[in-house]
Amino acid sequence: MTDPAHDAETLRERAVTTLTTARARTTLLTSCVKDPDLTAQHSPLMSPLVWDLAHIGNQEEQWLLRTVAGREAIRPEIDGIYDAFEHPRAERPSLPLLPPAEARHYASEVRGRVLDLLESTAFHGTRLTEAGFAFGMIAQHEQQHDETMLITHQLRKGPQALHAPDPEPAPLLTGPSEVLVPGGPFTMGTSTEPWALDNERPAHVREVPPFYIDTTPVTNAAYQAFIEDGGYDDDRWWTAEGWAHIRQHSLHAPLFWRRDGKQWLRRRFGVTEVVPPDEPVLHVCWYEADAYARWAGRRLPTEAEWEKAARHDPAGDRSMRYPWGDADPAPEHANLGQRHLRPAPAGSYPEGESPLGVRQLIGDVWEWTASDFLPYPGFQAFPYKEYSEVFFGPEYKVLRGGSFAVDEVACRGTFRNWDLPIRRQIFSGFRTARSGDV
Repeated sequence: MTDPAHDAETLRERAVTTLTTARARTTLLTSCVKDPDLTAQHSPLMSPLVWDLAHIGNQEEQWLLRTVAGREAIRPEIDGIYDAFEHPRAERPSLPLLPPAEARHYASEVRGRVLDLLESTAFHGTRLTEAGFAFGMIAQHEQQHDETMLITHQLRKGPQALHAPDPEPAPLLTGPSEVLVPGGPFTMGTSTEPWALDNERPAHVREVPPFYIDTTPVTNAAYQAFIEDGGYDDDRWWTAEGWAHIRQHSLHAPLFWRRDGKQWLRRRFGVTEVVPPDEPVLHVCWYEADAYARWAGRRLPTEAEWEKAARHDPAGDRSMRYPWGDADPAPEHANLGQRHLRPAPAGSYPEGESPLGVRQLIGDVWEWTASDFLPYPGFQAFPYKEYSEVFFGPEYKVLRGGSFAVDEVACRGTFRNWDLPIRRQIFSGFRTARSGDV
């Protein structure tokens, strides 16, 4: 019989660990540059870093201290300033934002009270407190903003401010370039993962015809072949919207790339380097991924195909939490958590491959899918509509799998990300698929 006290202590430890890990990363991202870089807007696509910092604290205060604990507001007058739906990113520099020192103090004060709250929290009674969901939601929220801040660092002009070791070189991958995923039903989504967010729910059965999927994400070398073959100059490979977009914005290569003679260079966190041929391609929009797939005689996988490739265990006829099984991610499984500041070479992490032999489905690069962001059958918004429901529709495309910039708390086999098909500043790549025979 399970000891409830032991369960509560385990949940408490997990909540403290995930919140502390997120805050350490937030601190790194906001302490490695001086205050002018925190208050500047480095791109109209992104908020000033200092806005993200105070927004993290404000969301934590609203959900954990006010909603869960019923406590009085610390700074109710700033709620509107840090409401992401009230103020688009381009407008945020003009708001009366808390200056860096005050933002740090506010976020720290909120966190101190939350850690005190955790000492006496009962992890049951309401949907928010069950299994510590609200604490997991806030840890995921902070890590998502940490990824957003890392994107801002990539967009920031100036010298390198962040440092991390490179991934280990990967042995030459000698296996097949694609894998057949058998047709048939599988369980998509989850009804049991305690910290899963609303758009991942509920679990439901999907029938997926057989298909082939790339063993690894598409590499820079493969994408360069598309460029050199005139892929950006041939409308056969592009949707009408995609062709109009790349013509209007004069796109000829992934974001941050530039040609230097016969080679391609890229800018990565303040450093200019030769584009590494064996890394998954990064900073491409959905239109670019879709065009490459057409040029290669293939297509992007649907979201259901991607998840089946990542979670289906044919031997046990079940859906796993991750490609490697149900165990939480470890460093040998995937490139996560900003441990590195780049994708690992294609073919890395053999211990993280799926039962069918597909690699790097988790971590390294977010992978564009062919699917629009839509609710699952039986979807219920929780705890607020603005997390998922307001984004459902054909305007947004689904990305799966996470990137090197994603923490494991915000990355699962069921986790769904979404963005506009024009977005390139995100850490996005892709792999291709084709329909298979029975």
